[in-house]
Amino acid sequence: MGRSLSRSPSYRRRHSRSRSRSRSPSHHRHSRRRRRHRSRSSSSLSPPPKSRTPILKHKKDHQITLNKTSSKRQHEEELKLLEEETARRLEEAIRKNVEEKLNSEEVKLEIERRVAEGVKNLFDDVEVQLEKEKQDALNEARRKEEQARKEREELDKMLEENRRRVEESQRREALELQRKEEERQRELEMIRRQKEESVRRKKLEDEEHANRINSTGKNKSRANSYGL
Repeated sequence: MGRSLSRSPSYRRRHSRSRSRSRSPSHHRHSRRRRRHRSRSSSSLSPPPKSRTPILKHKKDHQITLNKTSSKRQHEEELKLLEEETARRLEEAIRKNVEEKLNSEEVKLEIERRVAEGVKNLFDDVEVQLEKEKQDALNEARRKEEQARKEREELDKMLEENRRRVEESQRREALELQRKEEERQRELEMIRRQKEESVRRKKLEDEEHANRINSTGKNKSRANSYGL
């Protein structure tokens, strides 16, 4: 605040006047030299030496340049101070305006309303999120249950297919065993019949042989009886 007051327009005017006064002695000395130069010029009919004229003109131009530079620098400083003072006052006015509005009952009610609305929206968002997560969990449970059901069905199909294949294999093996057993029975029956046939033939042959022997013995007996 102290710095801002020191840079007020009144201070700049005093500062400008003091700087103008601080430059005045040299200016007066220069004026007195010019007046003495004029008096000497007017008193003497001859013109001043040409060797001093460029030097004086150079000094004069240099002084004018310095004065212009100093005036421009001073003007720039005054503009900068004015801009800073304007910005400070504008910032202060905005701050006061904001404070007044924040301290008003209407703004307090609006803040409370927005806070309550934000809390309500937050709870609504949380409820929506929880409902979404619950629905996602149910969907995931249904998906896993459906997947487990399909896996059980596939497993049941595999077991049923294996059971059918085993039964088919056992049936074929049973049929093969039955065929072999029947074939073996037929072979045994054939062997039995062949043996019976062989026994019957041998018996017939034995009987025929015995009959022949008997018949031959009878014939011999008859021959002997005829011979006697």
